[in-house]
Amino acid sequence: MSDHARNTGPMLASPRCGAKIRSGGSCRSPAVRGKRRCRMHGGAPGSGAPRRNQNARKHGRFTRDAIAERKQIQALLGEARKLLQEMK
Repeated sequence: MSDHARNTGPMLASPRCGAKIRSGGSCRSPAVRGKRRCRMHGGAPGSGAPRRNQNARKHGRFTRDAIAERKQIQALLGEARKLLQEMK
């Protein structure tokens, strides 16, 4: 191992990204200089979706109507399962 002392103070003191991540917390990567997000969450030039992104609406799987319909189907299936359990 090296006896070399590392100067990590400035790196640890830099502003953090703060974007919401999948697990619910916030990203702890350092933000890009002059921006509020890290290079992975929109701080890099050219990052992010293009304006008027048509690819976002390709299939409609995540529209409010589609999500509500799936919830109704799941509720009906749950009721059917309960009914079948009672019949046994």
